[in-house]
Amino acid sequence: MRVSRAETTLNYVILLAFAAFALAPVLTILATSVSAPLGESGGLHLENFARAWTVGGFGRSLGNSAVVAAIVVSLATVLSIGSGYALGTMRFRGATVLFYLFLLGMMIPAEATVIPLFFDLRTLGLTDTYAAIALPQVAQSIAFGTFWLRAQFRAMPSSLLEAAALDGAGPVRALTRILVPASRPAIVTMLVLVFMWTWNEFLIALVMTPGGSLRTAPLGLATFQGQYTSETALLAAGAVIIALPTVILFLFLQRHFIRGMLEGVAK
Repeated sequence: MRVSRAETTLNYVILLAFAAFALAPVLTILATSVSAPLGESGGLHLENFARAWTVGGFGRSLGNSAVVAAIVVSLATVLSIGSGYALGTMRFRGATVLFYLFLLGMMIPAEATVIPLFFDLRTLGLTDTYAAIALPQVAQSIAFGTFWLRAQFRAMPSSLLEAAALDGAGPVRALTRILVPASRPAIVTMLVLVFMWTWNEFLIALVMTPGGSLRTAPLGLATFQGQYTSETALLAAGAVIIALPTVILFLFLQRHFIRGMLEGVAK
């Protein structure tokens, strides 16, 4: 079907309107982050970032978030690949029930389980540790990762696994040599989403570290906001600092991320 020039123009107008609507808050935060702090003259104040970094102590909180994110992303990715492979390509008794249990993990909100988890981890002496922050998020991420990669592996042609079996490849080799490389966009998409959710997690990090020794980036920003409620320029600079790692990761992996999302929609 041929699209008229008027329809094409209207499509671009609608897309530009939605882009402006989405970018307006981001541009506002960026503009505020370089604006003049209270009591100073106008102009471009790039020193707001250095001041926010020093005053807010974001170096330590960003480091804690990086450690937690590395634990969650690595464990969730490896375990999700294994569970997605088993549920997506193998037939065994109880597979459907097991898959529904994973789906249940996606449906139960963290707010409903965080208090019982806190008492369990306190009994084990794990509160105020990286494990207390990371393990609940690993469980949540595996539920999504299994759902995501099960669909990906089920959509792969069965002839690939049959050819690998004829060549003498076992299940592990077929997974690592054939399915994982072919599913790279879907895996990268899951990795970016898990990293984003882990980096932005507030409640679990707040409850599981009552001593405040392992304050993550969102907690550091919340504390900074409580101390400098009237310093909007510094608060905006701190928000940009906290969001920057996620933005950088997305920019590096955006091609695989978009391709994985499009493949997921197609399926």
